[in-house]
Amino acid sequence: MLGLLALKLISRREYGLGEITAYPELRLICASNKSACIVMARVQLAYPKIPDSKNCPLERCIAFEKYDGTNIHWIWEIELGWYAFGTRRNRFDLDDMGIAEFNAAHPGLEQAPDIFSRDFASQLTTIFQENQQYNCPEITVFTEFFGLNSFAGMHKHEDQKQLVLFDVQTDGGIIIPQQFVQDFNELNIARIIYRGKLTGKFINHVREGKYGVTEGVVCKGGNNPNNLWMVKIKTNAYMCRLQQAFKENWQAYWE
Repeated sequence: MLGLLALKLISRREYGLGEITAYPELRLICASNKSACIVMARVQLAYPKIPDSKNCPLERCIAFEKYDGTNIHWIWEIELGWYAFGTRRNRFDLDDMGIAEFNAAHPGLEQAPDIFSRDFASQLTTIFQENQQYNCPEITVFTEFFGLNSFAGMHKHEDQKQLVLFDVQTDGGIIIPQQFVQDFNELNIARIIYRGKLTGKFINHVREGKYGVTEGVVCKGGNNPNNLWMVKIKTNAYMCRLQQAFKENWQAYWE
């Protein structure tokens, strides 16, 4: 098996396009002059698509603020430590070369690795090492990267950026919201908006902007990773902003 995350910046002369296409899990990104390419590991949607509230379970949940940014995941291994990261659909080595490749593939997200190293890496490692429930070969954590004026996945260069932790996945799956809050509340986690039964009244209040969120909320419930459920609810104000920005294509950015 080809070691995907070990592949680095290469020239087209060293690795022909025919060879690249033999590995469908790889994506090739080339410079404009075709002199150099990045071989990037393609992953099957690192984070699941969250459904809307149409058929949501009216059960107890924790509602977290949904931030308008870019989903970035980070992977920790018991021996390697933090060794990989990426967006929802691709992955890179978490080293100097991998970060350079990430920056080339995702302009505007360059600050993310430094923020993660500063605000999360050692703190999360300590939690994993000190809690038996995190004694598993590999753990993935999910963060949202954004600034004050980020919108629909686009970021202003001059804005100060942050990462917010919103989920942690072990070999048993994404941990339930109660455990997430209990274990990671000392870090910069998604703001809790509501605890209680998910109701039509709550959904309407979110849409009407009564909870002070810009984009919306994600409600999470369940008592184990096997019955974990999530739904997203966005505000009417955010819908209007999408309609103004994207016209007839606004629904591509909606729920």
